[in-house]
Amino acid sequence: MVSASDPSYRPISGETSVTDLNYGSISSTDGPNAIFGGLEGRKRLERKLLRKLDLRVAFLVLIYIMNYMDRNNAAAARLRGLEEDLHMKGRQFNTMISILYVGYVMMQVPSNIFLNYIGKPSIYLSTCMAIWGLISVFTGAAQSYHGALLSRFLLGFVEAAFYPGALFLLSKWYKRDEIGFRTALLTCGSSVSNAFGSLIASGILGSMDGKLGFAAWRWLFFIEGTLTVAVAITAVFILPDFPSTSASWLTPAERALAQLRMEEDALVGDQGETEEVKSASGFVLALTDGKVWWLGVALCSMVASLSFGNFFPTLCATMGYSPTVTLLLCAPPWLLGTATSFVVTRHSDSTGDRFWHITCPLLIGMVGYMIAMSTMNIVLRYISLFIMAQSSVAYVVFLTWVSNSIPRPPSKRAVAIAFINSIATFGNIGASYFWPSSWGPSYWNSYAICMLTSSLSIAMCWAFRRHLRRLNDAAEAEERILGLPKGYRYLL
Repeated sequence: MVSASDPSYRPISGETSVTDLNYGSISSTDGPNAIFGGLEGRKRLERKLLRKLDLRVAFLVLIYIMNYMDRNNAAAARLRGLEEDLHMKGRQFNTMISILYVGYVMMQVPSNIFLNYIGKPSIYLSTCMAIWGLISVFTGAAQSYHGALLSRFLLGFVEAAFYPGALFLLSKWYKRDEIGFRTALLTCGSSVSNAFGSLIASGILGSMDGKLGFAAWRWLFFIEGTLTVAVAITAVFILPDFPSTSASWLTPAERALAQLRMEEDALVGDQGETEEVKSASGFVLALTDGKVWWLGVALCSMVASLSFGNFFPTLCATMGYSPTVTLLLCAPPWLLGTATSFVVTRHSDSTGDRFWHITCPLLIGMVGYMIAMSTMNIVLRYISLFIMAQSSVAYVVFLTWVSNSIPRPPSKRAVAIAFINSIATFGNIGASYFWPSSWGPSYWNSYAICMLTSSLSIAMCWAFRRHLRRLNDAAEAEERILGLPKGYRYLL
């Protein structure tokens, strides 16, 4: 409960204080800001550090765009003959969508443990990206349903490395009042991908049919997979590693400040944990923490309620337009959702509130479900898609709440983020069967399920908020009785 900036602070066993770093001899009376030229010097250096970091982290958005594009292009390909060419029947397409998330579940926790161990996201995440790009290309070459099914399973297996790894990377650099907006910046990649992915798919599917003897839907996988590989090669030179392993683009003072910031934010040492020997203990700590399981189930329910995103082209197609026009209509709702994400997450960071910034978007999304359930009017159904897309904002804020609620040690945080995402992925696996063609074009049953899962997620978030409030009250009472300095507080 002692701050790293407190003169009495001493790192626990296995941690390294910023004063232990080789940046000159520092007197214990100078305080941790002495090596930065005092408080004003630290503020100037901190602004410079964040500018440099933000420029590199912004590249994660492009990677996430490609991640979602390669994941969701099957929905666009469905409009131009994918099912017919691969002789799919019944719910085989739904199984093809679902199987990706099976691989996704299996790999997230091992991947983040490995990432925490090696400490080199620039190499690891870029390599995984290049591999999933190649798998996407091979999906376009599939000659049977089973071939496409295998490719989709492998795609999920490799793609699983990126999102939990990116969230963990952000949690290693940004403080609690900074991470929400950066998480929104990252996660907006999914909304941008849903928007511009549809525009790109429209262009490819409308112009490439029959080129070199390949159907247009095959070109969609070929082109987007190749673009992914190209971006992956560039990512090796741009993505940051962890503060303790980054070197070339940071000055010694910037590196020291990056580590000190995280120590102060958690009110105990963080970056100095010996990652190589703590991975196993982090796994045990995460899986024995009830908060991790509760958050996982709550997010699983939320993800199930957001499953309409996986079938967005199908829902747009119910309005009766051509495949090209349908894909163009998919873009505007997601662009509005992206803009809303930035506003809501910045307000969440500035107020320190998480619960209401999760609940309100979900309630707005439920209004969209009710409109879509109640009418077949083309205008109202399109408006309902705009309203539904706002509910994805809740997902962004929730992921920020996860990092805030499990601040340290980093090995536990790495496992917790991945494990919570793994549990949440079961929502996608089941939700792939929420939208069978036989329930169209109204999809009344599908929307009803989304409303129920949204309601369950809100209820669990409310219960979690009450639990965190009790933990904060207990910590405050202990500090008052024992005369301790103020410790870590959970954001509500």
